[in-house]
Amino acid sequence: MSTENFSPADIALASRLRLIALEAARLAAPVLREAFRNDVQRENKTNAHDLVTAFDRHSEEIIRTHLTGAEPDSRVLGEEGGTTGDGSIQWIVDPIDGTSNFTHGIAFFCISIAAARDGELLAGVVLDPIAGHEFTADAEHAYLNGEVLAPAPRPDQSHANLMTDYPSAEALAVDGPLGLTEFGSWVTAFATVRRKVSAALALAHVAAGWCDVTLGLDTKPWDIAAGALLVRRAGGRYLAYRYDDKQLPDHAAPCFIALGPGADYPAATASVERIISARRAAGFGG
Repeated sequence: MSTENFSPADIALASRLRLIALEAARLAAPVLREAFRNDVQRENKTNAHDLVTAFDRHSEEIIRTHLTGAEPDSRVLGEEGGTTGDGSIQWIVDPIDGTSNFTHGIAFFCISIAAARDGELLAGVVLDPIAGHEFTADAEHAYLNGEVLAPAPRPDQSHANLMTDYPSAEALAVDGPLGLTEFGSWVTAFATVRRKVSAALALAHVAAGWCDVTLGLDTKPWDIAAGALLVRRAGGRYLAYRYDDKQLPDHAAPCFIALGPGADYPAATASVERIISARRAAGFGG
């Protein structure tokens, strides 16, 4: 993403916010590492597919405390704790993105923290506490463990790999057979399709060049804000989709496709457009 609209002060602010977010994630990471595969007790949040643990809440509290202490002009939107504060810097926090993986002992989950001002993303962190990968972004670059990310152009569609959490049980209840039809079209069109159940970490893998495309429907800002910035700063594209014409930031839109540099995958974009069209026709999200 171009930084031509950023002043030197904006660039310096984004750099500082990146480090604050990284420090916060590093404070929470040991708690998750210690708990992982150690008989984590889980609760249903909305249903058996949407889980929460005491570690989600504890991790978010650690992160929230550090962010507001390091940047007093803050407000925090957390998945578990909602919104607190009224500062000009908005932190968007998912303390464990991929809680289902975390509770089932699958090492694909992360801490996701983004910083925005006036709806514009300035910094982001996606920290994988098991692999030790620290993905970060500011106004200029995306980084992995401090090194600038610049993945090579992605392969053609038939050789590309796609990650997605779609269709979830909730999506199938809305979309019916269309959901399985579209998923089947991806299995045919792409080299591999993986359901990894962590939108933030899938986006980080696109930024790193480890995944070529990821897409999601029915996401929340804390799922995708940091990852969206990572993809764009690494030279990829983040395409947001909405059910209406509301003028909201891309990270507030409920659906997305994220593509690595140079990627153009008609099978993915056509599917998402068909799903969105069908949902609009049914009055979904109105």
